[in-house]
Amino acid sequence: MITSVLVANRGEIACRVFRTCRDLGIRTVAVHSDADANALHARVADASVRLPGEAPADTYLRGDLIVKAAVAAGADAVHPGYGFLSENADFARAVLAAGLRWIGPPPQAIETMASKTRAKQLMGIEPLAEVTEADLPVLVKAAAGGGGRGMRVVRRMADLDAELAAARAEAASAFGDGEVFAEPYVEDGRHVEVQILADTHGTVRALGTRDCSLQRRHQKVIEEAPAPGLSGTLEDELCALAVRAARAVDYVGAGTVEFLVADGRAHFLEMNTRLQVEHPVTEAVFGVDLVAQQIRIAEGHPLDTDPPRARGHAVEARLYAEDPSRDWSPQTGTVHRLFVPGPVRLDTGYTDGDEIGVHYDPLLAKVVAHAPTRTEAVRRLAAALERAVIHGPVTNRDLLVRSLRHPEFTDGRMDTGFYDRHLPDLAEPSPDPHAPLAAALADAHGRSRFGGWRNVPAQPQTKRYLMAGEEHEARYRHTRQGLQADGVRVVHADAHLVVLEVAGVRRKYEVARHRDRVYVNNTALTALPRFPDPTTQHAPGSLLAPMPGTVVRVSEGLTAGTPVKAGEPLLWLEAMKMQHKITAPVTGTLTELCVAPGQQVEPGALLAVVTETL
Repeated sequence: MITSVLVANRGEIACRVFRTCRDLGIRTVAVHSDADANALHARVADASVRLPGEAPADTYLRGDLIVKAAVAAGADAVHPGYGFLSENADFARAVLAAGLRWIGPPPQAIETMASKTRAKQLMGIEPLAEVTEADLPVLVKAAAGGGGRGMRVVRRMADLDAELAAARAEAASAFGDGEVFAEPYVEDGRHVEVQILADTHGTVRALGTRDCSLQRRHQKVIEEAPAPGLSGTLEDELCALAVRAARAVDYVGAGTVEFLVADGRAHFLEMNTRLQVEHPVTEAVFGVDLVAQQIRIAEGHPLDTDPPRARGHAVEARLYAEDPSRDWSPQTGTVHRLFVPGPVRLDTGYTDGDEIGVHYDPLLAKVVAHAPTRTEAVRRLAAALERAVIHGPVTNRDLLVRSLRHPEFTDGRMDTGFYDRHLPDLAEPSPDPHAPLAAALADAHGRSRFGGWRNVPAQPQTKRYLMAGEEHEARYRHTRQGLQADGVRVVHADAHLVVLEVAGVRRKYEVARHRDRVYVNNTALTALPRFPDPTTQHAPGSLLAPMPGTVVRVSEGLTAGTPVKAGEPLLWLEAMKMQHKITAPVTGTLTELCVAPGQQVEPGALLAVVTETL
């Protein structure tokens, strides 16, 4: 019997595993880096062990330190979560060698399936030995790991070497394994997967399908179960192939077999020998706790004789701290407020006051809705996200709401090219035009209104805000009748609530302040000084860091005076385990290069200056 579990992971997955352990009466142990010393997963565990350092390679990828932590804390089992070492066979062997229970599949199964190249060979598929012009487009993929890291679509032979190098570097940073391979890229197929459960008594069970087609950078954004619109024959084929893959490696535990579905045919992608980020949609539909099942299987119990039955439909949205309108750039900072109204499930590794740092994935939370029908589940999830209160770094919340309400998604016609086609419209900022006025009126509340009555009109008060990257000016007056603004009737105004009537419609604006930021409902504003500081101005063509990160590479031969073309890669930043390409904004000459490889930069730091050729 398992009595104490160490989770070799962080964030929301660690919190999620701990929740099941508490329900089962199992003691919990967390590991944390120095950057995560005050993280939620470290706070909610019964005990926690420090992993010295901040970067994943020094902490969560150090299997030797994690095994020592489990022994020191008195744990008798290790759950790997997902990501990091969850598909590392050597880590699984080290856990077992230390006399601990491994809540996962046998190391040999991990070794076979964790390498995508070996998994494909097992299923009778060979990766491309050499890429030629005729093979394009191809997908370069990391052989290990998942989550879209180490993945690149290559459409031109001229880009192949650079993309291979970037994929290797990203894979090595995320998984400690830089092996990559190339395969034909299937345009605009659907990403469909099958959840597998297998016990030590020979039972292998497929728990239906999931659709994960809405992706950015080959990372899933919205997932649902069951996958809509599949014929009964195709669904049966997918489940049978998944069971076949699991039996081929004597699989035990929870796993996922992934496919690309195009033209009614299933193309095997890989088998993930771990729990998936999107597992909650399967839990909701089948009424099972997959973590509890993992623990029971690790204890040697057989699966229930009667398979669980599917009921209804579930949809999950991944709430990321990122800006979709700026090439999905990850965001950092304090989560001042995170509240999502029910009836939905919220899986998160953050709570009010927590910090989102630069070292790890920018996943803020997963929001899951379950209902009798797909239409109801989608509508419920979109409404919950729309009403959520999220104060802090920029998130993809608005994109999620628009995606869930897009006709292609509501009709079940989506594919992996969804964001390639629709991103500009879905990511376009649409802040409330009356938010600056509401912020200014709330700020004015309680101030002295008049120094004495005079028979002259009061001068308008003005306040400037930065909203969605643009400056906005709010104007209002103090009068005997109260606060007034042009074209808007001020019904109520205090420090926290403003009610405005526009064209006969009253709207409420809840106002919150966190340091230098003002949040009006969910619109973020920054109050600007009356007189801008001239020292903050940058020359035309300046390239500023869009996020905090580390400069990992500068284009070969790039120095001041080098001619560059618009869109040409100049340097690469690594942040949150992903590499981000910084390109020349115009065709011209690089007049300044302000950074070097290995240098850490903060948001807004000057990276380079390109002077346009006129």
